[in-house]
Amino acid sequence: MQAASNPYQQYLQNAVLTADPGRLTLMLYTGAVRFIRQASDCLAARDIPGAHRACLRAQDIIVYLLETVNREMEVGKNLSALYDYMYRRLVEANVKKDAAVLDEVAGLLEELADTWEQALKLKGQQVAGG
Repeated sequence: MQAASNPYQQYLQNAVLTADPGRLTLMLYTGAVRFIRQASDCLAARDIPGAHRACLRAQDIIVYLLETVNREMEVGKNLSALYDYMYRRLVEANVKKDAAVLDEVAGLLEELADTWEQALKLKGQQVAGG
């Protein structure tokens, strides 16, 4: 019932629960970037436990993406390899507390998010156009 007491949390929960798979993927990319940036900020502030927690949250998102990608399609195989790489780099960044590696993975995710967002827009235009 926590969500009901906070309208913003309720909005976010409803947005996730009602999102189509494409929109949900974009939300996951955005969330992973947010946690990676949070981890970097924690490292800069020397908050090692906070950086660790934020890295784990980003890693969890990447694991979810890795588990749900369709590997039967060529693009799915490529995404799977990229998600695996990002996961391994996040683990490395977490162990070594390396902000440069965090920035690398955040950049990859931002590129994916931008591409995904463009694909969603094109799909929306195609649906609207007939």
